[in-house]
Amino acid sequence: MITLAHYLVLGGILFSLSVAGIFINRRNVILLLMCIELMLLAVNMNFVAFSRFMDDVGGQVFVFFILTVAAAEAAIGLAILVTLFRNRNSINVDDLDVMKG
Repeated sequence: MITLAHYLVLGGILFSLSVAGIFINRRNVILLLMCIELMLLAVNMNFVAFSRFMDDVGGQVFVFFILTVAAAEAAIGLAILVTLFRNRNSINVDDLDVMKG
């Protein structure tokens, strides 16, 4: 039987992997965005697990709004990356630190 603790441990592992990915790889912007998305998914898993085990739909509704924001963030982030790549021919974070108006 899968308990609430199993879901929370898995969510904690995913969250830790995403934080480690952000700190280890600070060069590639696409990987940074992927780590942020993984972080949001780990939090969503915890919300759904608590919602299921407490028989309350509030957590699942909150996850719906988080997924909406995550989709918008991914779309806007990728649009910014495409624009930066066209202008600078690189998505390396070190190359993007000098922003000229």
